[in-house]
Amino acid sequence: MKLSFHTLRLGLLGMAIISISFAGNSQSVNDYRSRHRNLLARQNRVKDKIRVEESQNYARGLYGDKEADRADIYSEGWNSDRVNPYQNSNIPSSKVLDVSDYHMPVKHKVVTSHFGYRRQFGRMHYGVDLKASVGDTVYAAFSGKVRLTKFERNGYGFYVIVRHDNGMETVYGHLSKFLVKPNQNVKAGTPIALSGNTGRSTGPHLHFETRYMGIAINPEKIFDFTNGKTHHDHYTFNKNSSDNANNHQSASSGRSNSRRRR
Repeated sequence: MKLSFHTLRLGLLGMAIISISFAGNSQSVNDYRSRHRNLLARQNRVKDKIRVEESQNYARGLYGDKEADRADIYSEGWNSDRVNPYQNSNIPSSKVLDVSDYHMPVKHKVVTSHFGYRRQFGRMHYGVDLKASVGDTVYAAFSGKVRLTKFERNGYGFYVIVRHDNGMETVYGHLSKFLVKPNQNVKAGTPIALSGNTGRSTGPHLHFETRYMGIAINPEKIFDFTNGKTHHDHYTFNKNSSDNANNHQSASSGRSNSRRRR
């Protein structure tokens, strides 16, 4: 049977239409698959971002934002020339302080005078006196930044105050020479001064104080000077503890008054 030219032409045209339709459908399928892959990729990126943010938020919840905390630590009362720049501050009732990264302030491990109220002088001794000769190196007890270098004739003599990343401040008194300047960053163990016999001093030694929010804490509650280490990696500051100068002085004065009354 012979096919007419017209019939043949219609057949070829139909095949062409089918081919074009198939190609179009194939292209549509490929486009769909490509868009689907891109969508999945975007979703995965969003999920990854969410997971990272959740992890960061969780870490901040556990450890706090160290950079933000550090900025806060080195702002309040920073430009004060007082030993206690926190006199009008809101002091927390308790605070856990990290004292694990430390260095002994001098090479000697002998406490020659302890923290507490001195009845013979009628005043509070806000730190401890550590054995040292004139010219011995004095070291930063913790990492931080130097807040103040100053001279006080009838008190500390030449002294340095360092504010630390853990929120504490340490005071180093009766020095003979400064080795650092205000606003200088220091690491635990950085030489900051040479010991001496300046100010109200009865002989060469280092007067060493540990303070939190301006409140003097008994350094021997933090440091085991005999063994050259801290008692624990963390010290819990308690505003009402007898470890602190204000409460220690009140208790000592009360005992003195009681003895006088008897």
